[in-house]
Amino acid sequence: MKIYLVGNPNAGKSTLFNALTHGHAKVGNWHGVTVGALEKEGAFGAGRATYVDLPGIYTAEGRSMEEKGARAALLADPSAPVLFVAECATLARVLPLFYSICRGRRAAVVLTKKRRFVRRGGAVDERALSALLRVPVFCAEGLKRAELAQNAARILASEPLSGEAPSLPENCYIPAQVTLSRTEALLLNGWFAVPLFLCMLAAAFFFTFAPHSPGDLMKSGVGAFFSGFLGGFARQISSHVVRSLLADGLLPALGTVLGFLPQILMLFLFLILLEESGFLSRLAALTDGAFSRIGLNGRAVFSLVMGFGCTAAAVLTTRGLDDRRVQRRTILCLPYISCSAKLPVYLTLASSFFPDPFLAVLLLYALGVGFALLAALLTDSGKRSPFVLELAPLQCPRPLFVVRSLLFQAKQFIIKTATVILAFFLASWLFSSFDWQFRLCGTEESMLADVCRGLGWLFAPAGMNDWRIAYAALSGLVAKENVAGALAMLCGGFPYGAASAFAFAVFVLTCSPCVSAIAATARELGWKRALLYALFQTVSALLLSYVACFLWRGGAPCLVLAALPVAAFCFLRNRRERIPRPRKYHARRVHR
Repeated sequence: MKIYLVGNPNAGKSTLFNALTHGHAKVGNWHGVTVGALEKEGAFGAGRATYVDLPGIYTAEGRSMEEKGARAALLADPSAPVLFVAECATLARVLPLFYSICRGRRAAVVLTKKRRFVRRGGAVDERALSALLRVPVFCAEGLKRAELAQNAARILASEPLSGEAPSLPENCYIPAQVTLSRTEALLLNGWFAVPLFLCMLAAAFFFTFAPHSPGDLMKSGVGAFFSGFLGGFARQISSHVVRSLLADGLLPALGTVLGFLPQILMLFLFLILLEESGFLSRLAALTDGAFSRIGLNGRAVFSLVMGFGCTAAAVLTTRGLDDRRVQRRTILCLPYISCSAKLPVYLTLASSFFPDPFLAVLLLYALGVGFALLAALLTDSGKRSPFVLELAPLQCPRPLFVVRSLLFQAKQFIIKTATVILAFFLASWLFSSFDWQFRLCGTEESMLADVCRGLGWLFAPAGMNDWRIAYAALSGLVAKENVAGALAMLCGGFPYGAASAFAFAVFVLTCSPCVSAIAATARELGWKRALLYALFQTVSALLLSYVACFLWRGGAPCLVLAALPVAAFCFLRNRRERIPRPRKYHARRVHR
């Protein structure tokens, strides 16, 4: 039996789903976290049932893509029972939605976030509300898994919902006082909130990448463990093949990739705190005006910030955008946002072209954001769509939730390293260590060299006519972490100068994302558009790497002259789209 979890965005559906099923659905304090239906078996009374976590929905008609998906899932199974998840603070508002969705079904109302509601002066009587609605009503806050399962099973004893949504009398429900605290008012002030976000971002980068920072010290410790401790044991193995496999292949590559795990987790810590606090939704509201000028809207902030963690996950969050054009534009921008998988590559290359690795990584991240905004500006069609966003409540991040999220991210990274990346390194070592007669040989005489030797010309204009560099770059299509591992395995690091290192970093920054992100793009836009995007990004990344090498060698004045026509085009285009106003008339600023 399937039981659907339905409700407004950020009502607590995914949290309830995880509690009932031992699942790991992503949760966050912002609207639009769940973008697709998730199914998993869980406890249901004394037995088992399949729970389906649907995306948030505001209306039964479905306006956004995620709402349409939730509505389609409900229409496909018209007799399935529904657990309607509602915040206590919004109960009176969502009752009409509850009746329109659940009429003719067995249903139950699950109340969430009651403690915050009571602190603000609200009150709700679950028994009186259950008698009024004639459906089971219970509060999920503070209940253990077994208690949640028993309460969910009460839905079987209820009758199908009928009638119209009633008004809530005072003996059932007293609304909370809606007041704006000083902190909330301050965070809705763009002159304070945006600089605060930039300062938080700078602090996160400093503690993660700066020399002698916690992230740098932990990275050094992990690297010393693989190269020193485990590498010493590997060099004492008598078998030449096994010694070559471990000492020259797997340990340097895995040490390079896993050495950056502490820094990746520190970056994820910043993202989790940003989501959990509710600051992210306020940032979206404040940046909507600026983003609308380049063809995006404030809702795209969620996807762009998620892009710092994983591009594939960020692509899926674009499903919450109402406008299809804005979704395509956002997906086109996302590969330029540096995901966590690009971090090992940046830190491998940074010391080659910049004396301070912290400033080098900061420069690359800033370049990525600039490229993303420029791509949105150049593809702007000039058409605008309305922007509506419900602000998530401000709250202190829950320490247990933060720790669990970090452990989950570490688990996912280690699993990815132990499966996809390890398999790739094994294949790379095999083909780079044996010739066609399967005799152990040097890298230049190996099968891999014979196959990839014709790829060296790809980076020749950037000063790298080397098949090993081309192979390392193309290996990023499987997983971006492979680039750093391939450089460590085949080259022992980056063997070229500052100009080539900067050019290669620009290529990694702007090239097509990994296959998982391409598959996510195909899921949203179709395979034809996904492959066209990937081809365009790869070709443009090669051209940008040539330009980067040229600029590093003193070609900046030529770039300024080349950029003048582009700036003139953008200026004239913006001037043409201005709305003429009569003289001596001052229009009042109105939100879109």
